[in-house]
Amino acid sequence: MRNTCPLLSLLLSGVIVAISCSRTQPDPVDTTPVRYPVNLWITSSDQTNLLYNRTLPFSPGEDNRFPTISVDTGQIFQPIDGFGYTLTGGSAALIHQLAPAARAQLLQELFGNNDNSLRTSYLRISIGASDLDPEVFSYNDLPAGDTDVNLEKFSLSRDTIHLIPVLKEILAIRPDLSIMGSPWSPPVWMKSNGNSVGGNLKPEYYSVYARYFVRYIQAMKAQGIHIGAITPQNEPQHGGNNPSMVMSASQQAVFIKNHLGPAFKAEGIDTKIIIWDHNCDRPDFPLGVLSDAGAREYADGTAFHLYAGDEQAMSAIHDAYPDKNLYFTEQWTGGNGNFGGDLMWHIRHVIIGTTRNWSRIALEWNLAADPNYEPHTPGGCTLCQGALTISGQTVGRNVSYYIIGHASKFVPPGSVRIGSTLLTEVPNVAFRTPEGKKVLIAVNDGSQPQSFNISSGGKWITATLNPGSAGTFVWE
Repeated sequence: MRNTCPLLSLLLSGVIVAISCSRTQPDPVDTTPVRYPVNLWITSSDQTNLLYNRTLPFSPGEDNRFPTISVDTGQIFQPIDGFGYTLTGGSAALIHQLAPAARAQLLQELFGNNDNSLRTSYLRISIGASDLDPEVFSYNDLPAGDTDVNLEKFSLSRDTIHLIPVLKEILAIRPDLSIMGSPWSPPVWMKSNGNSVGGNLKPEYYSVYARYFVRYIQAMKAQGIHIGAITPQNEPQHGGNNPSMVMSASQQAVFIKNHLGPAFKAEGIDTKIIIWDHNCDRPDFPLGVLSDAGAREYADGTAFHLYAGDEQAMSAIHDAYPDKNLYFTEQWTGGNGNFGGDLMWHIRHVIIGTTRNWSRIALEWNLAADPNYEPHTPGGCTLCQGALTISGQTVGRNVSYYIIGHASKFVPPGSVRIGSTLLTEVPNVAFRTPEGKKVLIAVNDGSQPQSFNISSGGKWITATLNPGSAGTFVWE
């Protein structure tokens, strides 16, 4: 006889899958193979599970004791371009110094398309130096007092040492990789203060700087690297970094409508121009740029960070300009953080929150740093932890590796966000892949286990996420 029970709970690596059972007569012989058609990957705050895979069965129906996440494939939101990181100059140098075989293996792990790969699909790079380069540089550095309005001394030579070789190896693995470029500062001779820190772009150099972008995109193309998008300025309201530059909304609007946009058009450049590239607490900036019809003509959309404000600000921009795209381009994890706290916050806000608010991408900050959070410029970030820690020939994987992995591994470019019930106790987001698979990313950042149903097209999954766990569910 079958044992009498109201519920049988199957514990699978931090997730409890609930299977209904009933009071019956003796069991008939059932020769049907047991199917476990749901794939689940778990990462837990205590690191006992790190993208740990299990297969689960569908449940016979809803367990009405628990709330339900209804996944609706008929409710379609934005397309997804990808998930990834910023490949800083420092990250590229650390990766490039690995022995060739070790480097090839690591890049396959990060960008390949096999079961053991993270399938990273999007990279942001700096145009010139970011603050995570060992020193400040641009592509047109000159002696003090000199200018070069014809850009005759423009050169990518610094990028040819590490960044471009690493990008070429990545593109050989993943030719469809999307790349966005962002400048931290133009050449200092174009700036009001003649310094790499702060200052403004001088109006007399607006057209020269627009041609600087054109030269950059063309020079990278000559190297076999397509820059699919640029932002005119990283964090234009933060002038204290090294390098950095301050740019107001009105200045950015004028630069785009009268200089950058027309320069791209004249040269037949299809690289997207994406505005803002700063925090969610200032939606007035992108709204100000987009209110200028001339700038709006050339702007593909708006990029955000989340060091201040709330990701719902992205939806405010979408509501005002639904034909413009949204992008989430940067969030760091620091050496003073902790794995569990960062995992929960970033999955909830960066992966789930930004995509639920129309973002086509979600990027963490630097891909790699050494054990001392170097390299960085004088005055640059001293605690930026890479997704990888590279010490000589040793590679360690940190929390950002798993944050992005929970999305990049399962949600390829060309996927679309679909409807899913947002539970307060189980924040989540759902996608449909180009192959028709359904993906649900969910997190329990509370202190108690959270049980819930997943409903999709007449199929049911009943599960419990333990406290401090993130899970990605994938099914046909």
